[in-house]
Amino acid sequence: MDNMKLAELLFPHITKSPEEYEDIFPVRELPEGARVTRMAPSPTGFIHLGNLFSAFADERLAHQSGGVFYLRIEDTDDKRYVEGAVETIVNVLDYFQINFDEGAGITGDKGDYGPYHQSQRAELYQTFVKKMVQNGQAYPCFLTEEELSDIRAQQEAIKANPGIYGKWAVSRDLTLEQIEENLKAGKPYVMRLKSKGQDLPPEEMKTITVNDAIRGDITMPENNMDLVILKATGIPTYHFAHVIDDHFMRTTHVVRGEEWLSSLPLHVELFETMGWPHPVYCHTAHLMKIDETGNKRKLSKRKDPELSLDYYRRDGYHPMAVREYLLNILNSNFEEWRIANPDAPIDEFQFTAEKMSNSGALFDLNKLSDVCKDVLVKIPAAELCQFMIDWAKEFRPEILPLFEGNEAYIEQILDLGRTGNKPRKDLVCAVQIFDFIKYFFDDHFVIENELPENVSKEDAKAILETYLAGYDHNDDQSVWFDKIRTFGAEMGYAAKPKDFKKNPDMYKGHVGDVSTVVRLAVTGRSQSPDIWGIQQILGEERTIERVKAYAAQF
Repeated sequence: MDNMKLAELLFPHITKSPEEYEDIFPVRELPEGARVTRMAPSPTGFIHLGNLFSAFADERLAHQSGGVFYLRIEDTDDKRYVEGAVETIVNVLDYFQINFDEGAGITGDKGDYGPYHQSQRAELYQTFVKKMVQNGQAYPCFLTEEELSDIRAQQEAIKANPGIYGKWAVSRDLTLEQIEENLKAGKPYVMRLKSKGQDLPPEEMKTITVNDAIRGDITMPENNMDLVILKATGIPTYHFAHVIDDHFMRTTHVVRGEEWLSSLPLHVELFETMGWPHPVYCHTAHLMKIDETGNKRKLSKRKDPELSLDYYRRDGYHPMAVREYLLNILNSNFEEWRIANPDAPIDEFQFTAEKMSNSGALFDLNKLSDVCKDVLVKIPAAELCQFMIDWAKEFRPEILPLFEGNEAYIEQILDLGRTGNKPRKDLVCAVQIFDFIKYFFDDHFVIENELPENVSKEDAKAILETYLAGYDHNDDQSVWFDKIRTFGAEMGYAAKPKDFKKNPDMYKGHVGDVSTVVRLAVTGRSQSPDIWGIQQILGEERTIERVKAYAAQF
């Protein structure tokens, strides 16, 4: 076979040499040890928690080493393309403070290693397929869909591995004349890798060993499949395109899911075929959850709404809290570091691929809520207020007027109980925060809970009327509570809960029951932050109006 002639026959339009691309995309000038990572999604418009999980790992590896994190769009499959997908990807990740240094963007590419859409890099890929043909490492395959279906049926019948290899790689040994005849006849074809392991019987198959940054050494049988590297359209498959792109974008580390482990032998062979070192692979474990039966399983698009990043944006999870939680499940030593460094910025934590789990990262919404409480208590009220405004603009425009223009009022509400040695930790996400504070807005105020079981309706009315009679908005917290304790005792309620617990037959209830009646009048709830502080924010007039209105119900 005259491989040079075959290469010209197949790729007459390719005139650049492979060496020219080495000059066009030179080795990056970066500090020693700097890492270059990428996020390379398909433009489907759907971006999920697993994408964010990997993207956060990519971003940390790159930025904490002084490297580069870029966005590449793998749009070689027209059927999966969704209009506006790049904008969705960039905006969603920007919300979670995952920022790219270069790559595809909403207004166009940024950086010197583009284009960053694979669909715009066809000539580059074809240049290297041409080189492979010249070296006898690739060939045109003219198998039709019917012939491929027939091969699959034969393989299924004898329980052989599916694919094109061995006797089924019928185009592998076509002569130049046969290829020319097929081309003249206008037969469509794909380009296949001429695998090195093709001619060996199974018992003589070699293995490869790759050091994975998460899993350590992985030993697998080498590839023996003549896989498609270039489709009939001239567009490459993912397998081939990512090898070319990772080399010429000078990617040092590839973070991807463990579902790609089976492709590792092929990818290693392709890098070796091109004569390039492969990047450090970091195969992450699947995100898992404990389901309602107590079993551990993969997060599912169909079953688990929390897999979609829209879930967190729609409910208003603060990006700082989500990042904090992701580091909890990304690196096993993060929680220990956080305990030792409770107030340190998250970026001071040294993220490493070696500390990532290889057995399934467990995602727990309850744990996320706990992390949110710890994170949000440290965010200034003014910043939280702006976060609520931004969230309301996008997801709850009907409540935006309650926040916009009322920032000082909102900040008082958000700061309630968040100072001192034991600050209140009960804010989780925007949806929950609004539900938590909505009684501060008259249009959203309702009585939600019943009276304490120890308080009759007659006593409730008496409590509220007595409370109003002695109410002084200028009382400090101590004087305010002493008044409740005093008239409660006069009505037969223990001044201390422990007294009631010791001698329940001597009292109707305790002071906590009395204050709960007031709490219900002012907030509509039997539980809330400090009621005296709430009244100070509501003001004297609104407080009195609410107590009168509740008393009138009995």
